[in-house]
Amino acid sequence: MTSHLIRGAAPLGAEPTDLLLADGVITATGADAAAQAGSDAHVVDADGLVALPGLVDLHTHLREPGREDAETVWSGTRAAALGGFTAVHAMANTQPVADTAGVVEQVWRLGREAGWADVLPVGAVTVGLKGEQLAELGAMAASQARVRVFSDDGLCVWDPVLMRRALEYVKAFDGVIAQHAQEPRLTAGAQMNEGVVSSELGLTGWPAVAEEAIIARDVLLAEHVGSRVHICHLSTAGSVEIVRWAKARGIDVTAEVTPHHLLLTDELARSYNPVYKVNPPLRTQEDVLALRAALADGTIDIVATDHAPHPVEAKDCEWADAAFGMTGLETALPVVVETMVEPGLLDWAGVARVLSTTPARIGRVEGHGRPIAVGEPANLTLVDPAARVVVDGAHQATTSRNTPFQGRTLPGRVVATFLRGRATVLDAQPVASTTGGTR
Repeated sequence: MTSHLIRGAAPLGAEPTDLLLADGVITATGADAAAQAGSDAHVVDADGLVALPGLVDLHTHLREPGREDAETVWSGTRAAALGGFTAVHAMANTQPVADTAGVVEQVWRLGREAGWADVLPVGAVTVGLKGEQLAELGAMAASQARVRVFSDDGLCVWDPVLMRRALEYVKAFDGVIAQHAQEPRLTAGAQMNEGVVSSELGLTGWPAVAEEAIIARDVLLAEHVGSRVHICHLSTAGSVEIVRWAKARGIDVTAEVTPHHLLLTDELARSYNPVYKVNPPLRTQEDVLALRAALADGTIDIVATDHAPHPVEAKDCEWADAAFGMTGLETALPVVVETMVEPGLLDWAGVARVLSTTPARIGRVEGHGRPIAVGEPANLTLVDPAARVVVDGAHQATTSRNTPFQGRTLPGRVVATFLRGRATVLDAQPVASTTGGTR
């Protein structure tokens, strides 16, 4: 494996230093890095760049198997690497559903073969995502994929009895249930956030209480059985208050927010452009500000992309017929820089916390989200905080083009990504020699 001497990077935005990556780990820092580097070490000029631990996404839709017209594990993880990610959790709503050991192992192997990022399959909570009986949670946990996160994402585990049983079951192997909080009877036919804009547009509204009611129920269930629960794509100010209350009570709950919910509002629905149709829907500016504040103070633990690619025909249609979802792997970090770093709500250590360290801890991902220190796995991302990039979906690595940030200028650019010391991205371009990885 080629060793890399990174010159002048600023770990977590601190004082610049040199880093030597060799044999899959960080072998030296500071003056020792150059002294120990061999003559064949590849030198990376990182002057002005911030070094972060490789980013970890707890919520990605890679679509394979079954919907390779929208994304594949190879294309999705290549996009992830370009976005600075070294590990992604692949959601279970594939075709067939990832509800057995066989399917999660297939996804895990596809990730190993692609080699762009580690792929951690998320197992379905219920068979076929139907919400009727528990899936093979124990078998998936014991499989080669070592599943620790389980979710019916895209659908809510709406039955409280099933949710309780799932929370109880995963305690045996330190798993977590990641809930898509959406009361289905309150959102039947819903098209966008319920509020002033939905009333003016005549579109069926999606009330905030549909999310908040499920979160309130599930944190109480988690407390009752003594288990972990994770809230996917939290989107309302009311949900923030419920999670804050639960944490103050000592309940083992974590929560994520997506980049698009940190930046975009339901006002964009006025365009009737289906690229802004997403589940949960874009909310109000008041919700956006509450989400940012909650991420800053730790009420919301992490940022997760909810990268949801779709083929052109699923979005190039009338709003009512369009699929829900947006891409996000290649724009997540820049959106966090714009919404959280530039306003002073997070420093670079905070960015590492919400995009690497904490998601790795929640997902029980070994070797990721680790300190930038000698002896640690060399999973790293180098970011140019001064760069300004215009988003162009046509030139992104993801197979799909449904980015809500098309034409926007976003701050920050991933210049390099290293997976166990192997460069997957250099000079903001994928490294063509990537030929698979090991775990």
